[in-house]
Amino acid sequence: MSIVTVQLGQCGNQIGHEVFNAICSDVHGTHVLCSKKENESYNDACKERFFCEEESEVPVARAVLVDMEPKVISQTLSMATRSGYWKYDDRSHFCQKQGSGNNWANGYSVHGPKHKEVIMNLVQKEAEKCDRLGGFFTIMSMAGGTGSGLGAYVTQCLRDAFPTSFILNHVIWPYGTGEIIVQNYNSVLTLSHLYQSSDALLVHENDVIHKICAQLMNIKQISFRDVNQVIAHQLGSVFQPTYTAEGGLHYSRNPLGDLMETLVPHPEFKMLGLRNIPQMPENSLAYSTFSWPGLIKHLRQMLIANAKMEEGIDWQVRPPRLGSSIPSSYSTNKPLQFNTSIANLVILRGKDMHSVDLGSFRDPSLYTSWLNPQDAFNAWKTPRAFNKYEKSASLVSNSQFLLKPLDNVVGKAWNMFASKAYIHQYTKFGIEEEDFLDSFTALEQVISSYTIL
Repeated sequence: MSIVTVQLGQCGNQIGHEVFNAICSDVHGTHVLCSKKENESYNDACKERFFCEEESEVPVARAVLVDMEPKVISQTLSMATRSGYWKYDDRSHFCQKQGSGNNWANGYSVHGPKHKEVIMNLVQKEAEKCDRLGGFFTIMSMAGGTGSGLGAYVTQCLRDAFPTSFILNHVIWPYGTGEIIVQNYNSVLTLSHLYQSSDALLVHENDVIHKICAQLMNIKQISFRDVNQVIAHQLGSVFQPTYTAEGGLHYSRNPLGDLMETLVPHPEFKMLGLRNIPQMPENSLAYSTFSWPGLIKHLRQMLIANAKMEEGIDWQVRPPRLGSSIPSSYSTNKPLQFNTSIANLVILRGKDMHSVDLGSFRDPSLYTSWLNPQDAFNAWKTPRAFNKYEKSASLVSNSQFLLKPLDNVVGKAWNMFASKAYIHQYTKFGIEEEDFLDSFTALEQVISSYTIL
């Protein structure tokens, strides 16, 4: 099944471009450890998901690009074509001359309704090119106006127009130090609206990716492109083809459906986090060797200690003993913050992956008590390495990983709202105080649900 990617705003378009780049780079890489048949099967599955072929034989990304300013889309289209490996359809983008001014209400209440018909026509055309549509993957930021406001509106339109298709929103969490003064308002409004329309939200935090660039990739002057490439690598490590059944002979044909079935057992819990190891500069790969037991041990501890990267993991955190009356994982009474999971998916890529022991991820103490651990954990595998890493492991987790950042954003937004700061900038575009209160209530419920796991 094919996935239509909808790139929204500056952030969404820049990351989307890097995702397609990472996928193409992986497809065109040489993989001597796999048979020719294995490689062909993998590449065919990848192309069906993300590209359609035109007469030029250059794969065309199944994507719709949307921004309220033309500059980024123009650059994105041009860079893709210059790569020679893939391109965007020149007719699958929409832009205007004036942005949303970092105002969520402007994107949601003005640009959204005004341009709905044109944008949804582009999406419909892209969907019709798919022999079998698997769903939509939207990429957007939470902080600005177009990506967040228009993005939330477009997601709602996708849900109305394609009620049975899966929608996965990829959301970029803004830097904690602040990108724009109203980013907490924009974030609260975005998340609360996406929670109603989307099947799941896959979250990347800018602060975390920045740390990975600095500490793992050894990049001195970190650019947005560096950050976006790390995000794209992690996304590719999940969305490239895998065998979802033990001993499977065919690559999964329904990646979004499989992801939802595996990780979202209840509509109240939609927040997904992603970790990928190892990650290092390309010039270090030739001098590095990795063992599966070592990678799995690190990945499991990253999960339970809520470490977002393999450097600086707290090895003191341990799962609670089953049956012990320990306070909630998010309780301030608890000295070590154990990260309780609802569901986890481990994806292994590379040689000897069939021999890997994943029993430590089936430990019932990792999971909430209302789900059978056998249902809460899944593993996808392929012998084909990903993007020059001989062995790599990814973890997609529905857990308490986002509680602290979410509580923080809601708290800051509420403090501003209580003093009526900047509210007039939203009310002039039709977002009333009542809408803010509804959004706060919705997210407080999400926080409460995850807290009591």
